[in-house]
Amino acid sequence: MMAITDKQMSSKAENKDKWFSETAIWGHGSLVGRITVSGERLFYFRYCNSQGTRITYPIGTYGREGREGYMTLAQASMYAKELAGLHKTGIRDIREHIESEQARKRVEQDLQLIQLQQEQAQKAARITVTTLFEHWLKVDLINRKDQGAEIKRMFHKDVLPLIGEMVVEDIKKGDITHVVDQILSRGVNRMAKLILSLMRQMFRFAVDRDIIEYDPTASIRKAKIGGRSTERDRILDDQEIKALAKQLPNAGLIPPTQLAVWICLTTCCRIGELLQAKWQDINWQEKIWTIPAEHSKNGKPHTIFLSNLALNYFKQLHQLKNHSTWCYPNRTQDSHVSTKTITKQISDRQRPEGQAIWSCRSQQPQALTLQGGKWTPHDLRRTGATIMTKLGVLPEVAERCLNHTEENKVKRVYQRHNYHKEMKEAWEELGKYIERLIE
Repeated sequence: MMAITDKQMSSKAENKDKWFSETAIWGHGSLVGRITVSGERLFYFRYCNSQGTRITYPIGTYGREGREGYMTLAQASMYAKELAGLHKTGIRDIREHIESEQARKRVEQDLQLIQLQQEQAQKAARITVTTLFEHWLKVDLINRKDQGAEIKRMFHKDVLPLIGEMVVEDIKKGDITHVVDQILSRGVNRMAKLILSLMRQMFRFAVDRDIIEYDPTASIRKAKIGGRSTERDRILDDQEIKALAKQLPNAGLIPPTQLAVWICLTTCCRIGELLQAKWQDINWQEKIWTIPAEHSKNGKPHTIFLSNLALNYFKQLHQLKNHSTWCYPNRTQDSHVSTKTITKQISDRQRPEGQAIWSCRSQQPQALTLQGGKWTPHDLRRTGATIMTKLGVLPEVAERCLNHTEENKVKRVYQRHNYHKEMKEAWEELGKYIERLIE
């Protein structure tokens, strides 16, 4: 019986292909070796198909044992015997049979993969709401400016204590409305709407990842929660600003908090931007306060040109907090105070008459009540911008002072004037006006 040897398969390539053939196995095909002109060493199985045509079917590449992607002579011989056995059983079209088997195995593998994915999806669907929230926090919320810290606080207060231990798949519309109703019962309608919106984001996150099939908040209309939202338009008029100047010193607020009120009014800043400010952000010589991008709402740095009055307030504040990095440091001096602390203190001093005074709250519940109704630090920002336009400042300049993003895309792209001169004049006029009011 003629057999191919390793010596033949290892021989030097020549200027034409070299072929080596073994004796047919049981008369049903044989192993064939080939060395190409380029030096490739290949194995084939040669047989006759059902039409009597001789087929030379490639089965592998010759190589040392253990070399990935190659087969030894012994392995090639064994495989040739397997194919000859198939031919002997009556399978004449070896190539088609092998390709059919490979296709069948691929289908089986795909089905197994689908089944595994379905099992994993079913297993994932049994996670709790708390686990889902932690996953959402790690994957999505971490990319937000505060890395999801504020949303985490809200969920741990109002959502997770009620439904945190429930399986996500079992959450129904009634469970969502139960959470919202608990918040509405406290009279904080806006917070109820916000929590509903955040829960909707979390459950849609779960739907996108096949953790659940549908969003349980989908059929809940936000407008039905706590009534229709109204756009806040509160501004303080001149008489209220004068009244505020008289009431602030007697409202039981520490000096830095009182200064924050006037800084917000004279710079039109957001209270959170002020409470996160560092002294390094203030240029005393140029009278400039730079709000870094990470602290601004639109993610863009903002330059505030301080009027003489605003600069004076910052100097007073610096004398009180001159040993800290932060303009408004926390108790341990390692960061800023909570961005909600001053809003809460001001709100505590505008409670309705007759409401019980809590031991942990201000003992002067009406100390900052003004004639026009309840006001917030954000209303001071709106008031400052309104005064600017009343003094003749162009609305476009006032919008720049508020660090609002231009809604018109064409203007954003093509109008590149920075308005710094006009903004500086606007803040200076605002400062003079406020100073005349409170003198």
